[in-house]
Amino acid sequence: SFLKAMGKDKKEEAIFLRKKITLLRAFSLLIGSMVGSGIFISPKGVLENSGSVGFSLVVWFSCGLLSMFGALCYAELGTRITKSGGHYIYILETLGPLPSFLFLWAEFFAIRPANSAVVSLAFGRYMLEPFFSPCAAPVPAVKLVSLLAYYTVLTLNSWSVTWSARLQTALSVVKLLALALIIVPGMMLLAQGHTENFQDAFDRQSLVLDKLPLAFYAGMFAYSGWFQTSFVREELVKPERNIPLAVIVSVITVIVGYMLTNVSYYTVLGTQDVLASPAVAVSFVQRAFKSLISVVPVLVALSCFGTMNGGIFTFSRTLFVASREGQWPPLFSMIHIRRHTPLPAVMLMFPLVTAMVCIGDIYHLLNFFSFSRWLFIGLATLGLIVHRHRHPELHSPFRVPLFVPISFTIICLFTVAMSFYSDPVNISIGCTMVLSGFPDFLWTKLPSFFFTLSDYLTHKLQLLLEVVQQEIKTY
Repeated sequence: SFLKAMGKDKKEEAIFLRKKITLLRAFSLLIGSMVGSGIFISPKGVLENSGSVGFSLVVWFSCGLLSMFGALCYAELGTRITKSGGHYIYILETLGPLPSFLFLWAEFFAIRPANSAVVSLAFGRYMLEPFFSPCAAPVPAVKLVSLLAYYTVLTLNSWSVTWSARLQTALSVVKLLALALIIVPGMMLLAQGHTENFQDAFDRQSLVLDKLPLAFYAGMFAYSGWFQTSFVREELVKPERNIPLAVIVSVITVIVGYMLTNVSYYTVLGTQDVLASPAVAVSFVQRAFKSLISVVPVLVALSCFGTMNGGIFTFSRTLFVASREGQWPPLFSMIHIRRHTPLPAVMLMFPLVTAMVCIGDIYHLLNFFSFSRWLFIGLATLGLIVHRHRHPELHSPFRVPLFVPISFTIICLFTVAMSFYSDPVNISIGCTMVLSGFPDFLWTKLPSFFFTLSDYLTHKLQLLLEVVQQEIKTY
């Protein structure tokens, strides 16, 4: 009994990432990451590239179904591979170190900072909207508020895992409330017979097939976040049960919410109104529910705040795991001695996000880097097929039919290939960005003095940040 108590005390004092993500927090992390700026930004992109109201709704539903397929594949990967790290660790464990490093390179230098900057700029614009209406908020003010919000979330994630998880739960409720405030008045008007915007919903003449991948990118951007539990697998309570459960419930909730939200948008706003609006949710409220004109932008801003929080929370774990696997500098696999947060990994993103927010409006980057995100997600689900083939003896507590990963992988890779035809210039630049990581993969060939300098800097930063390596194996 005494030895047991001693062992328990030692574990409590040990430095490692605790299991603090319960089923409710996992559900909140998924909802909070999916329902962000996407549903308030993407309707315009989906409609523009699909050509009509009917086809845009088909794209929204198809994106939801595709997300469910991907989420089920990741749920099985999460029960087969017990490490955190999401896409990165799945590609590393199934396809090898080179593709996993190229993913890490693209994700760190392009995908994550671009997405974080887009979401934080959306936060700034929606937050200031009520104060400057009917005029547009000044760009410097939007950028300043965006950066302040991002730094606030960064500080919270550096300070406490528990409090960042609690914030995510609270903001998930806010997000669902924001959707409800759009859905309810729209459904009421639809019930009263306002169906004029759905006349000739499927206009075949306006459908341009080569633009469909861009419509899917816009829709999938709104759903992106269904993979977030895979990034924090080691911190989940009962992951074998909670990952599949949280994934299935949250994705179904979001599909239903998004479909009803888009129907509400189109009930109140015509096609031209949606295409002309810089902020579809605000235009909707101005037309349908004027008494809430100052409330909805704040709710949307808080929704974006939750997406920022979820993004920092999860991507820091990717850097943490990549460092632990030897593909990233060792400092970033260290944990704060008192806070038990991966402090260096959390802090690393802020210079790039700051630069991208300051550069300007970067919405065009969504097409620019979406292709690489879906390329690597497709490779991760291909990895599931490979893993099943290599380890037939491995019993997984959650297993999806084989056609799910096969069809999801084919659709992802086909969409990536089609996007070269739809937007060859931006996609080629993005592809070059991914391949530019190849020389850095060979960093072990550098002279020995480089590693001596790296060790010296790591030691000094370790003392400054008060961080050490994880003391207990959590996978």
